[in-house]
Amino acid sequence: MDYYKYLTNIYGLNHYEADEGFRDILKFYTGQEPDLYELGKYVGTTLYEAADYVDKIASPHLITWSIDGERVDRIWMSPIERQVIIDLIQKFGVIKVAYKGGNWLDHYASVYLISDPGIACIITVTNQTAYAVYKYGDNNVLKFLAGLIGEDGILLGATWFTEIQGGSDLGANETQAWQEGGTWILDGDKKYFASNAGLADLALVSARPRGAVKGAKGLALFLVPRLWEDSSLNYFVRRLKWKSATVSVPTGEVELRRSKAYLIGDLDRGIYYIMENLMLARLANANGAVGISSKALMESKAYCGKRVAFGRKLIDHPLIQRDLYYMEMLLRAGTILTFKAIRQFDSAWRDEPPYTMEYHYARLLTHIVKNYTAEYSSLITRMAMEIHGGIGFLSEFPIERWHREALITPIWEGTSNIHALDLLETMAKKKAHERLISDLEEMIKGESGYVKQAYSNILLILNEAAKLGEYDVQVYAKDMLMDLGDAISSILLGIMGGELGLEKYVRMGKVLFEHKILGKRFYKLFNQQLFKDLF
Repeated sequence: MDYYKYLTNIYGLNHYEADEGFRDILKFYTGQEPDLYELGKYVGTTLYEAADYVDKIASPHLITWSIDGERVDRIWMSPIERQVIIDLIQKFGVIKVAYKGGNWLDHYASVYLISDPGIACIITVTNQTAYAVYKYGDNNVLKFLAGLIGEDGILLGATWFTEIQGGSDLGANETQAWQEGGTWILDGDKKYFASNAGLADLALVSARPRGAVKGAKGLALFLVPRLWEDSSLNYFVRRLKWKSATVSVPTGEVELRRSKAYLIGDLDRGIYYIMENLMLARLANANGAVGISSKALMESKAYCGKRVAFGRKLIDHPLIQRDLYYMEMLLRAGTILTFKAIRQFDSAWRDEPPYTMEYHYARLLTHIVKNYTAEYSSLITRMAMEIHGGIGFLSEFPIERWHREALITPIWEGTSNIHALDLLETMAKKKAHERLISDLEEMIKGESGYVKQAYSNILLILNEAAKLGEYDVQVYAKDMLMDLGDAISSILLGIMGGELGLEKYVRMGKVLFEHKILGKRFYKLFNQQLFKDLF
């Protein structure tokens, strides 16, 4: 049964096998090509159709009351989406891999392939919950770990940190916590953008213990089960949100009415645990952004290879060649930088507060890459719509959905303004940029040409920031995020091309650097040889 192939040009493809650039990047970081072919086949068939079907027809719905008149606040979900989640967690082990003999590159490579941000969000918030339980949980909560990683049934997680009155300003949180008879009680009704609401069996929740200091440092982290030990309903869902995309994950407003909870870690270290947990989500956000871009580019390549206009295939027109290369260049730049940040996180994730320089360096890279990939994903998916013309704007085909999905990536897990400010914090207080400099110095040994020039420009970017006053450096910070991203990515592409013996990536890195950093017009840099490199 191949009904869905009439709506898309890439259904039935093995999305891992078809993504040569992604496989090259994984090979560069791991020394081998990971075996993700079975997952690639699955996401190119079952998952690709399921995600589109849920978006169009079968969004999750809130069930407030059971047939017996009991308050349940549970989510009805399409059977196909439910099965996809079961498959990803149990059959493919996309969460378990990071805790059971694999590493974070393996996990995030799976997130890249999944791409659909809603389904990937369900996986990510469950992984975030597993992470906090695994790393900081006591025996009261460690009992949930097997379910969260899919070894003993499936328990789904959630992360409810922000509140309506503060958003990214966690210090404005008003949810309160106190103890009664040795049990923690949480109370508050401001968890306004709560992903996995009603779906989560367990949720990580930020709350302020009574008597704690004001601001973010007064927060603690708790684990709230949907059902308490006596099977009573322990959190309530006021309603679900209507969204332009990410339909497959239910996002709602959650009320905590004397909800019972388990404390995670130390009472006075909650904000550290929360920010650490957010790093997982920000790396997932970056993978979602480049994964979305990859799907949009794959659709565009396939369409241009068969669509005829003005007497020849679209792919034979110079302007189309220019657009496809530009999309590919930005996609590979974002992907190689994303996995650089993941590898750094993988080396430091067992650190605990107050953390080592290696961890702070991972934070710095994460702030850069989260913003960098989100900006370019929005552009790449818009270009894919344009390449498809009117077809790209029709909701019956998946092209426009990729653009809608991409538009959440600059917002989720902190806007560009937040990451710009956090970047400055890692530089001013943690001196993480010094570790960036030493890392790049080591990487470029023996390199020449634009790679060394890109490194020199990174020094110029950082020196410029150091000369600015407090107001001006904040205004400059968003530009710095993108400029650092472009320059570091160009270096990584050049080094990867040299190590793998693939000159096409060296040339791509040079074009990226000269266009984005030196400001040269792209048409003066692009030529038919560059297009033949990749297509």
